[in-house]
Amino acid sequence: MTADPHAGFAALRESGPVHRVTGPDGLPVWLVTRYADVRQVLADPAFALDKRHAAPGNYRGFALPPALDANLLNMDPPDHTRIRRLVARAFTPRRIADLRGPIERLADSLLDAIAPLGRADLITAYAAPLPITVICDLLGVPADARHDFRAWTDALIAPDPERPQDARAAVGAMLAFFTQLITRKREQPGDDLLSALIAVRDEQDRLGEDELTSLAFLILFAGYENTVHLIGNAVLALLDHPEQLATLRADPSLIAGAVEEFARFDGPAPLAIRRFAREDVTVGGVTVPAGETVLAALASANRDPRQFAEPDRLDLRRADNQHLALGHGIHYCLGAPLARMETEIALSALLRRFPALALDQEAGTLRHRPSLRARGLLALPVRY
Repeated sequence: MTADPHAGFAALRESGPVHRVTGPDGLPVWLVTRYADVRQVLADPAFALDKRHAAPGNYRGFALPPALDANLLNMDPPDHTRIRRLVARAFTPRRIADLRGPIERLADSLLDAIAPLGRADLITAYAAPLPITVICDLLGVPADARHDFRAWTDALIAPDPERPQDARAAVGAMLAFFTQLITRKREQPGDDLLSALIAVRDEQDRLGEDELTSLAFLILFAGYENTVHLIGNAVLALLDHPEQLATLRADPSLIAGAVEEFARFDGPAPLAIRRFAREDVTVGGVTVPAGETVLAALASANRDPRQFAEPDRLDLRRADNQHLALGHGIHYCLGAPLARMETEIALSALLRRFPALALDQEAGTLRHRPSLRARGLLALPVRY
């Protein structure tokens, strides 16, 4: 199902709105597939993110040490509200707009590096380093420490079942890295988000130490992971739909709406972060007992014909595109404006610079990461 989740989700969606299935770790979950019901799950406070609401024997998600686990993906109000407000100032429209020029220059420099080659893996050479550089600059992560992040997140998002030690090692490495980085920033603060959060922790006591480390981890992890896949999936969608590629080339002003359609059509996260029913809750006519786990299928909701006309068709001029790819409600992706702008810039620069862009057929079959947590390509070989 990781190669083409959409066919499987379509079958589940049409057979019923809610299904009892086996989760990623073999434990039972309720899978919600239709748009209206997924939207309900994402916004209804009866579904909690805090693991304390999970009954024993239910899927709980990542098992992280406390210093990484005290993050927004495991929190409900009031803690969620408090911490989200602290970091939201880094993602205001004005702050995001100020990043446009630097991101445009970064995109051009990455394309300059590969232009003479005539062919490249677009994930490794472009889609990954662009958001990694942006989020690391925002946080204040030194350039020489950035090469490990991709390997660490790969080990967490798509763990090798035959090598469980890799995921454990990645968690340990990330915890050690952030602990050391925070220590350094305390000694030598800079004009960056992490230094500002340390000041909030040390001078205002509005963050716990585990919350500080967990927040840095989440901003870095989520701040580029979704964007890598959004860019890669968007390029593949264009190359698979030459008529839509021609439309965008003919009218570059369509790029903002196009990014929304790419997110709907093949978004970076097939499933939302798991929720736990605080009480018996009815969804799609099915009662989910208190304490049980619910997974909202974003990829399924975004192709629900009850919400979208011809949902399996890529349409860059699609109107009223209220997709759920970046969430909904109080847990809506905090970095969504930044991800959108990075993707707009990345695609616009790529299409402008490489008018002959095409898949490199000699490189073999494309493969997606073996994960239901993230929808992304392992590589995207292209010629230009």
